[in-house]
Amino acid sequence: MTTIAVIRGDGIGPEIMDACLRVLDALGAGLSYEFADAGMTALEKHGELLPQDTLDAIARHRVALKGPLTTPIGGGFSSLNVELRKRFDLYANVRPALSMPGTKAHYENIDIITVRENTEGAYLSEGQTLSADGQTAQSIVRNTRRGAERIVRYAFELAEKRGRKKVTAVHKANILKTSSGLFLDVAREVAKAHPTIAFNEMIVDNTCMQLVMNPWQFDVIVTTNLFGDILSDLCAGLVGGLGLAPGANIGSAAAIFEAVHGSAPDIAGKHIANPCALLLAAADMLDHIGLVEHGTRVRDAIRATLAAHDRVTPDLGGSGTTETFAEAIVQRLAA
Repeated sequence: MTTIAVIRGDGIGPEIMDACLRVLDALGAGLSYEFADAGMTALEKHGELLPQDTLDAIARHRVALKGPLTTPIGGGFSSLNVELRKRFDLYANVRPALSMPGTKAHYENIDIITVRENTEGAYLSEGQTLSADGQTAQSIVRNTRRGAERIVRYAFELAEKRGRKKVTAVHKANILKTSSGLFLDVAREVAKAHPTIAFNEMIVDNTCMQLVMNPWQFDVIVTTNLFGDILSDLCAGLVGGLGLAPGANIGSAAAIFEAVHGSAPDIAGKHIANPCALLLAAADMLDHIGLVEHGTRVRDAIRATLAAHDRVTPDLGGSGTTETFAEAIVQRLAA
């Protein structure tokens, strides 16, 4: 029996998490759950956004499945997701973009993994200043050799483990000669240690254009924090949007799997939220803990349900609910 920490989340989070757990239970994969709170739900129940009990549960089980969280405007954390990454040093953000049938995507046969450095770069809270007159804002971009080396190595090792053929390092070293230049130099060094994987490098603006013109040339993309944030959403757009975009935040001590979309409070409680992103994240979680066969079964059942257009949610052109979508997937797992 493997126990995972489960954070149901805010807004539509509880609805899609209940659907996801129903599918996981139908697998018979021997999972058990310790439920923990974060976000607005935790604030209402415990008086804080990120209780120590939640951090302890993640540390204890080393794996968490998380619904979308709402970070309130004002003081405190700039982002709960960023805070979790910092607390557990979840340096690798892994975002697969995989074509599924029955979506409104403009492309087919897309299979791209973006590996994004998750802890440094342009998203540092320190070093952000605003002049007294409010006329000049400044922030620091800090990349380290250690950070670049471990994220690029992670990308190559992932490529080797999953039978991928190529890693593309995305940068802006032609202009950002220090921060992005260091990342590119390290990527070139690490690539030499992985000769079975093809390596190429691409400037970020050209990458955006190439992803639109010929996305099939990409396999694994590795890049820094800000560029990875943008490119992974672009890749999600190739396959139908964030409703089909899972994410994993992985470190040496813990891993948190999530739907990357927001908490969508405008549709919370209406039972029309698409659970696919969280289900695909759960499939990636199963892979991570060694239950690869079960992860594959989840993806195959999702694909078959989408192809049949069976009880899918309105965003996918159906008239189903979050619950009926999950029910259709469960029935295919049982077939």
